[in-house]
Amino acid sequence: MEIQQLQEHLQQLRFTSGLSAEELQQLAAISRFQVYAHNATIFTEGTAHRDLYIILSGRVEICMTIPARGCLPVLTLEEGDLVGWSSFLKQGEMTATVVAVEETRLIAIDADDLAALCDEDHDIGYQMMRRVALALSQRLVASRLQVLDLYAVAEEAHPLKQGGTNE
Repeated sequence: MEIQQLQEHLQQLRFTSGLSAEELQQLAAISRFQVYAHNATIFTEGTAHRDLYIILSGRVEICMTIPARGCLPVLTLEEGDLVGWSSFLKQGEMTATVVAVEETRLIAIDADDLAALCDEDHDIGYQMMRRVALALSQRLVASRLQVLDLYAVAEEAHPLKQGGTNE
């Protein structure tokens, strides 16, 4: 029964939309539902972790450890977003800490099983890698925009906007 429910949820998510019924069934077979309470840590930066997650509901905050400042939030993710890509890409340790900022329901996909599935079936492997790359690309753009926002200079204070010269 749970596999059927997982398959139905996977069919509705943007990360897995467009996959065939057979591919969704294969993903559902290596997945499970997980729920994290408000303020629960899903995984911690620097640790090994075995799951890739897709957020069904709720929100999570990605935090990175800054020496002498602690774990600082860098991005918030919500329904449909991918979390824990490092486990799937066999990057080693997790690159950030992820905390549920409200009760969050996830689909957890076993990263080792997903890698094996992708090795066995290159069509689904291509689809998964393409989708992970798209998610990472979107995350990179969001991070760049956040950095620009942090270092934004007021328009009136910018020397080139004031008619200044480079002499």
